[in-house]
Amino acid sequence: MKIHFLGTNGWYDSNTGNTISALINTKDAYIILDAGFGIAKANDYIKEDKPVFLFLSHFHMDHICGLHTLTKMKLKQPLTIISHKGLKKMMNTVFDHPYAASLKEIGYQVNLIEVKAGKYNLPVKFDCLPLQHIDEDFGYRFYLEDKIVTYCTDTHPCANDVKLAEKADILIHESGYWKEQLGDFWGHSDPEGAAKVAKDAGAKKMYLTQFGPNSFNTRAKRLDAQKRARKIFKNSFAAFDGVTIKL
Repeated sequence: MKIHFLGTNGWYDSNTGNTISALINTKDAYIILDAGFGIAKANDYIKEDKPVFLFLSHFHMDHICGLHTLTKMKLKQPLTIISHKGLKKMMNTVFDHPYAASLKEIGYQVNLIEVKAGKYNLPVKFDCLPLQHIDEDFGYRFYLEDKIVTYCTDTHPCANDVKLAEKADILIHESGYWKEQLGDFWGHSDPEGAAKVAKDAGAKKMYLTQFGPNSFNTRAKRLDAQKRARKIFKNSFAAFDGVTIKL
């Protein structure tokens, strides 16, 4: 199993990366995490005729702005998009004039599945729980090839954050803020906050992503975030576009 980081920025593209997306290549399926502009690179990795699942954490623009690039995939199998309530309404709005062509014109079948907090096997086995963000936002815990991969982005550290990451082999966690914001309105994490989640959850490794492009505007600043996180959780790593990790 491999995890490819396609986009590791929050909010907008910059010289440090595209907006957020990652792809998990398992023996049975491709699993894409969010659809920032990084998702445009997914077709570079989708080479086998396996099912493709796209999990959206929520519908803020930096997590869905790459949806219009789905035509690049030219899939032989249907694409299944999974998210919380409101997915179908959002997709039918985005994929309609004047914003884009309809889903029927993509060139392959797209299935939309709305889920509530809970446990699922679709056949991808996963749990999902709401996180602490300004708008509805899900974190995911995947059970893949005897490994646990947790994905939590756009959230202030919270109880569900820790629950999803419990004993995870890989925790992929956002680091949108340079430092914790008192009275945070939006709901984001800083490197230390994310590291505390990993430590409290007993995760094995954590990869920081969704870096705020204003604060983390150089590679060096991302590496500084990694250094700071390691003071709390030693197996912390800063993610960069194009990085692949093997499990």
